[in-house]
Amino acid sequence: MTFFPPPPPWVEEILTVGVTGTNGKSSTVGWIAAALDQIDDATVSVTTLGHRIGPQTYPFPPTYAGFLEAMGRGRDQGAHHAAIELTSASLAAGFLRGWRCRVGVFTNLSQDHLDIHGSAEHYLASKAQLFLQLPPGGSAVLNCDDPASELLEEIIGPDVERWRYGRGNDSTADLVARDLHVDWNGTVARLEHNERLTALPQSLRLSAIGDIYVENALAALLGALAAGVPADRAAAAIEAAPPPAGRFQVLSRDPPVVVDYAHTPDALRRTLATARHLCPGCLTVVTGAGGNREQSKRAPLGRAAATADRIILTSDNARSEDPAAIAAELATPLSDHPAVTTVLDRRSAIAQALADTGADDLVVVAGKGHETEQIDGHGSQPLSDAAVVRELLGLA
Repeated sequence: MTFFPPPPPWVEEILTVGVTGTNGKSSTVGWIAAALDQIDDATVSVTTLGHRIGPQTYPFPPTYAGFLEAMGRGRDQGAHHAAIELTSASLAAGFLRGWRCRVGVFTNLSQDHLDIHGSAEHYLASKAQLFLQLPPGGSAVLNCDDPASELLEEIIGPDVERWRYGRGNDSTADLVARDLHVDWNGTVARLEHNERLTALPQSLRLSAIGDIYVENALAALLGALAAGVPADRAAAAIEAAPPPAGRFQVLSRDPPVVVDYAHTPDALRRTLATARHLCPGCLTVVTGAGGNREQSKRAPLGRAAATADRIILTSDNARSEDPAAIAAELATPLSDHPAVTTVLDRRSAIAQALADTGADDLVVVAGKGHETEQIDGHGSQPLSDAAVVRELLGLA
């Protein structure tokens, strides 16, 4: 069991916004940090993408010691705010015994990490720790469109302020996005809010592409407001922020190619729905599944890929498992699909996907996003989907 020592005596000097959920954590933290930058020159940001203090990134290790080093360095530079990504594994291990959050943000819940937690109930219970341990006077930001929010509501303390966001399906939402428009330039939504919120713009324009990012942006906006950022400045900062790395990252428009981190069934389904909206021609997806991880996720991943016109199954961090066996599990629900191939070498799979791709077509390379290594039975080797695409297209 991981041991987390008591928080450092200066923990209360840094108002921390913790974000948990299956998908969208890094994107939401990035936008919260961008908003916090409006009131703090040394905001600390911690995600799976790395550590940032103010405008500077740091190579702190992805450990609790590295986290404390980042927080301590931020404190030395005058930080009073932080936005951090909280995985279910860290919460289950007792991370909140070693650090405290004043604001908790929930993005969504779908199938993932059951190899670690054993059941969907334990997975949710792990994420619920963030909200169970919010202090009196703290704030919880919940996604009204996700049924898990109702369960989280039941365990939040009576002295914790609640903020709710969604797409308009719940009358209790404080902030709602409607009339979404997605194109190659980004995503726009009309905002509606109740009397609790003032000074918000009538619409929100994101550089990120896809409806899921509107949900993440609403979560970030409310998280920033709960942390003390004025509404208009928070919205402007979120609009000005660049799209998250490796999240529907457009590498080329001729031919259209996108790299996306989507590695859960729900994330891949939503990514391909966005891609289909933008693609009048042939939609191709290159995808795989991690080895030594949740085996039950593989068939649902295959079903999610089925919405593409052409599917190329490949290796994705197979670790000690046989990549061919993983691909066969992904292919199980695809027996009726007319265009499924398996190319285990990931670079070759991407090359095949790009072959004969026209201006009306779209290639989505899914599963690794920002990652720069491929892990197999021989260890780790350098491999970046974005770098491979750029090289093959002569963009490097």
